[in-house]
Amino acid sequence: MTQDTLLGKTLNELTDIVKLLGLPGFTSKQICDWLYQKRVTSIDEMTNLSLKARNQLKEKYIVGRSTPVSAQKSQDGTIKYLFGANENQFIESVYIPDKERATLCVSSQVGCKMNCLFCMTGKQGFSGNLTSGEIINQIESIPESESLTNLVFMGMGEPLDNTENVFKALEILTATWGFAWSPKRITVSSSGLKKGLLRFLEESQCHVAISLHSPFPDERLSIMPAEKAFPIKELVEMLRQYDFSKQRRLSFEYIMFKDFNDSPRHANALAQLLKGLDCRINLIRFHAIPGINLNSSDEKRMFEFRDFLTKSGLHTTIRASRGEDIFAACGMLSTEESKKKADE
Repeated sequence: MTQDTLLGKTLNELTDIVKLLGLPGFTSKQICDWLYQKRVTSIDEMTNLSLKARNQLKEKYIVGRSTPVSAQKSQDGTIKYLFGANENQFIESVYIPDKERATLCVSSQVGCKMNCLFCMTGKQGFSGNLTSGEIINQIESIPESESLTNLVFMGMGEPLDNTENVFKALEILTATWGFAWSPKRITVSSSGLKKGLLRFLEESQCHVAISLHSPFPDERLSIMPAEKAFPIKELVEMLRQYDFSKQRRLSFEYIMFKDFNDSPRHANALAQLLKGLDCRINLIRFHAIPGINLNSSDEKRMFEFRDFLTKSGLHTTIRASRGEDIFAACGMLSTEESKKKADE
């Protein structure tokens, strides 16, 4: 009999399980505490549950924690972790230490459907959604788990293409019965899937980052197929309906490609597109991937681009590149080689 996992279940789901097993109602909160505060790996460790209750749980459930299959450490201190997921699949997470900050970049899918030209994950294709338990496991099962200060859903996959599981994970992360994190510690990235984005804006107070990469629709479409269904101009107009002046922050990710989207014409069009919107822009160096004829803008061009946007009233930064030597930087996550090795 296949056992279900407890990790990744919300308080309401655990309450239903407890009722079905005929256990006292308060048991669900006890299980939450063991899963998300004490972070146990087995039901036997839940020592304030009766032996009978633990045995009943073990008949149908396991905790569902699993350690990374492997880890690679970059010369800059970034660590890329490989986790098993679904059946004979793999995903990657990236731990990024930076002075007083410790950020984990988590994956939400095995591969990705978006097929952005510049992203290795998209080249891998799509193999399935991660469960909420597989998302939470990435956070709980790295050695640096207790020291994490921030979380970004910017790993493999499009988070808002896996809304049910991502939203469950966000609930667990921010609820008092879960991790009890402030939403300000979490950023969810998206290429702009409208239905999922609308739901996210209505239901969550976490930060949101939109992949933009060109202010011109035809140009954006040439590198991001999502532009056809989710035009950036429509997304920006939709975002204008929300208040980002308080806790929740809106940012736009802009990978800079040499002689493609880094000209003064692009900077001016970007400033016009986002004029008056309470947001920030993250300029990102492109990290070359095999078989793609794109190159990164040079530093001088990036500084000029940043300075123009800043003078135009847009808070703009150049994101530091991390983990490129271990293929852990933005757009470089792919588990195809790892999967091949596991299959040998």
